[in-house]
Amino acid sequence: MPPTSLEQIIPELRDAIGPVILISGVGLLLLTMTNRLGRAIDRLRQLKAELPKRMESERAQVFAQVEIIYRRAKMIRLSITLAALSALLAALLIVTLFITALLQWQSGLLIGIVFVASMASLATSLIAFIFDINLSLHALKLELEDLQKTKSANAI
Repeated sequence: MPPTSLEQIIPELRDAIGPVILISGVGLLLLTMTNRLGRAIDRLRQLKAELPKRMESERAQVFAQVEIIYRRAKMIRLSITLAALSALLAALLIVTLFITALLQWQSGLLIGIVFVASMASLATSLIAFIFDINLSLHALKLELEDLQKTKSANAI
């Protein structure tokens, strides 16, 4: 007979706390990542608006920045997708925990696979996020080089 009383479900409630906390943490990561994506898109729009005002010699540098920021946006999108997948898998893990408990299935393998998939998705998302941060530093380096060129030209 499937467990139906609260005392029989309490162990599954305790087991579900970890994935619930994971979903909360991933939600905060998603907030950070979507903010970064918004900033990258805003910067692309700003560079596009400034492009007609730039001299021909400056346009190559602007196009290089645009290329890097576009790559960043794609990397952030990948990171967001994988983080959202991790949260989705954590939610499926909670559902799986309760269904297996209610039906009294011994399905540790399925629960383990869903948990590992959730963690792998989160880890891959964080790796993509690290690549985005490195790309953003590369874009900053290009901007600083442009500033150095302008400073040198004004000194002459």
